[in-house]
Amino acid sequence: MDNHKITEDALSRLNNCDDPRLKEVMTSVITHLHGVVKEVEPTDEEWRQAIDFLTQVGHWCDDRRQEFILLSDTLGVTMLVDTVTQRKPKGVTESTVLGPFHVQGAPKLPFGTNISKDQTGEPTLVTGRVLSQNKLPIAGATVDVWQASAQGLYDVQEPERFPDMNLRAVFHTDKNGRFGFCTEKPASYPVPTDGPVGTMLKALGRHAWRPAHLHFMISAEQHISLTTHLFVKGDPYLESDAVQAVKDSLIVDFSLSHDNAEADQFRLPTPYYKVQEDFVLATAN
Repeated sequence: MDNHKITEDALSRLNNCDDPRLKEVMTSVITHLHGVVKEVEPTDEEWRQAIDFLTQVGHWCDDRRQEFILLSDTLGVTMLVDTVTQRKPKGVTESTVLGPFHVQGAPKLPFGTNISKDQTGEPTLVTGRVLSQNKLPIAGATVDVWQASAQGLYDVQEPERFPDMNLRAVFHTDKNGRFGFCTEKPASYPVPTDGPVGTMLKALGRHAWRPAHLHFMISAEQHISLTTHLFVKGDPYLESDAVQAVKDSLIVDFSLSHDNAEADQFRLPTPYYKVQEDFVLATAN
């Protein structure tokens, strides 16, 4: 059978699809997937390897590890989707990838709480505000934060080593839109390489490192939710992030502070690192 006829027949089988959007998406998927096969002409063994690879990716997914998100991230697809879908007005905080290690059910904590349960890293104070497009404070906004430790690991990666829900919390902004918490300075780290995505990166000759960052997922009524990072200025991997997630506007100073009064207020030793950042949400249509 002619190659083009096979593609035409596959597309014709979508004719009875009643969902216009689904039909549009599947038409594109089939067309491009068939195009890849025609271009690279995989052997039977190569195609079986491709199917086995995707099968293994699925087997590595559970409620604490999302290998498909990791695959999407490392192929640049997540950031492409972010660029296509997150077109927002000027002045709004830019978004970036969710990453594979967000966990539902982080504890709701009051302003100023230290989310580093073992407090073994470099002490850090993070404060800021959540604002609307017209720069007015948003009270009651939800600020979901999480991060890797100073050792470059998330709690779910080594649960026997780190306390449960370590370096994770949910805060709510006060009437002035303020939030604040204590933590430890994050470190650069490699994305997990013990699974199929790691095998792929090695085969491609790619490094797996991400620059140090804090994760934020912020939501508020009548505003578009924001998923973003704050990256540590000066990190050696800012230009070669394994998941291509760095945006210049999200690179911030972790400045060293010797403010004894503030340190006492937040029960921190001196010196400590300090980050202050405002997040601006787009208004929902």
